[in-house]
Amino acid sequence: MQPKEEIDYLARKGARKLTDIPSDVLELLQTGALQSVNLTEWLAVDHLTLLHHVLLELGLEQETHAMIERLRCTKETKIMKIIPAIAVEWLGLFAQMPEQDSSRIFHSLASHLSDSVRCWAAYIIGLDQRLSLEERLATIRPFAADTHFGVREIAWMAVREPIMRDLERALALLAVWVMDPDANIRRFAVESIRPIGVWAKHIQPLKENPALALSLLERVKADPVKYVQDSVGNWLNDASKTRPEWVVEVCNQWLDLSDTKETRRIVTKAKRSVEKMK
Repeated sequence: MQPKEEIDYLARKGARKLTDIPSDVLELLQTGALQSVNLTEWLAVDHLTLLHHVLLELGLEQETHAMIERLRCTKETKIMKIIPAIAVEWLGLFAQMPEQDSSRIFHSLASHLSDSVRCWAAYIIGLDQRLSLEERLATIRPFAADTHFGVREIAWMAVREPIMRDLERALALLAVWVMDPDANIRRFAVESIRPIGVWAKHIQPLKENPALALSLLERVKADPVKYVQDSVGNWLNDASKTRPEWVVEVCNQWLDLSDTKETRRIVTKAKRSVEKMK
């Protein structure tokens, strides 16, 4: 049986404000002994403090000072900058190790209790220039299906650049993902190619010609899971910023073909910007 204290930690709802996070919870987050449960906690993690603990945990004491000092010198504090910066440091360290050792350490990061550490691992995949697009997508798949919301978000962000560089191939590969039984995998396929997206670079070819992804989107036009529906609706809403007429036409076609509550919900989200323009 788990200790009462641990059960209480796992059952917490999470604070709404950074200042309301209990000090013991914050300490556990910073040492990698606890997962975050909401965005407030996820953003509260000091990744350099966490990195220090993880390096010691993995027996890499000799690497700790130099790695952390290089990261401190960047003076980067934004979470979407510090996570890939840490991934770059890990890749540099792996390059100096026998493959057996680097594989073992990567596995430890990828399966770590801390969602923040798993986020580093996802970016290690995305930034590893030795990997092809196919290899990156295959390796990122467990992160796309992760139980933690933050890891799932970082997963698609980590491979967005490789996807943008080889968009045609990516669309072909992800067309299989939107038929996966796992809703998280289906959602990843859509979210990773959103024309605008959140905290991500725009995909200009899809802003100019969103029809490039239509065959992929059509496979989830009546997805039974709201998590996926939201992503599809947001995708089309992105496209409506540059191609509103196209989005309206697609929405009308979908309603003709699939007049279901699921499709109607997607269409409502898809047309929200268009409706505001009227």
